[in-house]
Amino acid sequence: MVQYKLSAFADEYDSLTEEQLRGLARFGIDYIEIRHLNGTNISLLSEKEVRETKAKLDHYGIRVSAIGSPLGKIRLDEDLSDHLETARRIFASANLLKTDFIRMFSFYAPQGQDITQMKGQVFAALEQMVLLAREYGVVLCHENEAKIYGDLPCRCREISQHFNGEIRCVFDMGNYVLEGVDPYPEAYELLQQDIAYFHIKDALAEGAIVPPGKGDAKIREILQAHKQYAKSDFFVSLEPHLQTFSGLNALVGRSFRNPYQYPDAKSAFADAVTKFKELI
Repeated sequence: MVQYKLSAFADEYDSLTEEQLRGLARFGIDYIEIRHLNGTNISLLSEKEVRETKAKLDHYGIRVSAIGSPLGKIRLDEDLSDHLETARRIFASANLLKTDFIRMFSFYAPQGQDITQMKGQVFAALEQMVLLAREYGVVLCHENEAKIYGDLPCRCREISQHFNGEIRCVFDMGNYVLEGVDPYPEAYELLQQDIAYFHIKDALAEGAIVPPGKGDAKIREILQAHKQYAKSDFFVSLEPHLQTFSGLNALVGRSFRNPYQYPDAKSAFADAVTKFKELI
């Protein structure tokens, strides 16, 4: 029977690499989606630092499910050639860390413009990333997020179709809630065939990010449906954002008070793990 493989953004537990790995071991999580290590984004690490990270991962018996990269998280009028050099460094790191999946995004609009009216420019930029990804044998996995081209399910599907599956989906059900989209069945059924893996985040329709199972993201229903659909085991990556996302009010454009409060990042992360395991 198909099962999920649990991973996590351990930088939400602690900024220090060693503490991240201890935390994952503490919770029995065998995979990490790498984003920041010792406070430095994965895109900025040298080859030597990546090799040292791999040795630490091996010591703790933790493997990499994906690189949580910032690719595509720039405006379309920023320097794309420099961004592609960053992509090359990330893809090389992925090869060293023995992972195929690269989380990425689909660009912000230049100041005063509408990204949804810039499809041609977005796809031209994505095409360059796809060509580079082929060289390294990695899989681009697009995450739905506010204010980028691929914020809604229809445009995420459009991206996957245009690139014939060379860009797959990271399905973030919490982000869909924040965009006013029903994650299940609406978003899931449209994108089912395109999904590479899931980000586990929950949210309330008014904008608060909450622990898994305490919001409107329908996490259990989505994972049950995908276990029936998938042909092989798949990753679910905890990105709870319970304490680390201070700019959320501004991002969603409305004010709210989150009913879940935590004294520190480790407490927030621990609660997310506990509630996710209870949920499933």
